[in-house]
Amino acid sequence: MVEPDVVEAALTPPTRDRLQHMDELNQDALEPHLATYRVSRRRLVGVSGVLGLLATVAPSSLLAACATLRRGATAAPGGRTHVVESTPETVRLGAFDATRPDILEIDSGDTVVYPNTWTHFLNRFQRGVTIQQLAQFRRENPGRGPHSIVGPVGVKGAQPGDMLSVRFLTLTPFDWGANLNNPGDLKTGALPDEFPEGSIRFIDIDVPRKVAKFSPSITLPLGPFQGTFGVAAPEDREVVGRIGPGVVSSVPPGQHAGNMDLRELQEGTILYIPVWRPGAKIFTGDSHALQGDGEVNLTALETGMREVRVQVQRHERAGWQWPFAENDTHWIAMGMHRDLTEAFRIALRNTIDFLSGRAGLNRHDAYGLASMAVHFRITQVVDVNQGVHAMIPKEIFTRELRESMRVV
Repeated sequence: MVEPDVVEAALTPPTRDRLQHMDELNQDALEPHLATYRVSRRRLVGVSGVLGLLATVAPSSLLAACATLRRGATAAPGGRTHVVESTPETVRLGAFDATRPDILEIDSGDTVVYPNTWTHFLNRFQRGVTIQQLAQFRRENPGRGPHSIVGPVGVKGAQPGDMLSVRFLTLTPFDWGANLNNPGDLKTGALPDEFPEGSIRFIDIDVPRKVAKFSPSITLPLGPFQGTFGVAAPEDREVVGRIGPGVVSSVPPGQHAGNMDLRELQEGTILYIPVWRPGAKIFTGDSHALQGDGEVNLTALETGMREVRVQVQRHERAGWQWPFAENDTHWIAMGMHRDLTEAFRIALRNTIDFLSGRAGLNRHDAYGLASMAVHFRITQVVDVNQGVHAMIPKEIFTRELRESMRVV
């Protein structure tokens, strides 16, 4: 059985009408949701009717399955589109440098397109590079990250206390990538002493089929996202990785977002980032084709993007001190700290604040609901500041309450 009010909430009227009249459903798009519950293609093909199809998907996956049936991420009406190329003038190695003049200034509601983003080490990370070469690049730039950081892009009118919402519209990776762990002496990754030699593995990416072939017997579904997306860091508080006034390393994430390595930031997801400096100053880089929670050996499937397309909105005096995210099925509260336990506590406090402020719960009930229904996951453990994110499921709330709950 699929609860009627869940179907009602999950499908917009145009989507319901399109499903009722379409001759053929997108079987390939639905398969990831069905595979989770061991539903075979044969059973899917044999299903009769839209509700019968939805009934093959477990309720916890229903919103995600319905989202798959929609037409994908689209920009809100209005705004201009700007293109930011990766060039020596627009890219810096391993730092968010807010002292640089904006390479572009946009209005709230504008869309920014980043074509052919550079890979790590100012595009020196290419097929065939050795782990020894990459380790040497890292040693040559102490205190900075390997990331090729594009920016800053200024947002007109943005002031400290505001918040940006960044909707990821398009994320198309290159047709190759690599996973690597540095030699142990660099002390990167979760187990550097147990893998002292370092290694790199190049992997072909089948972009049309949205898979990467790890081996003849292991195929990985793609989940492209920008590992690093953030704004200029605050100047009036302690920031891990500060290099100098206005400049911070691209490695540690924080209240300015940055190198969060949050795998949920895929197409259609919205990232909310507090603004700390006038103009916000947006930076991005560190393209990933896919990643597991934790990013334990240091890297995801590192690549570049043929296209990153985002729409940016400014929200005045939002009141949040930490980044949030949102997709079709969850609100996502985050926490980052050198200590993983403290990162968890920050994510938990942000979850309680969200549930009490947006769902109208008292803090005791919010604390209890977080314990029963919210899943806390390790985002990454390799970026100095470790990360925890809380997955707050939308499906547990009534349609009326869910529609009233907003991060900003």
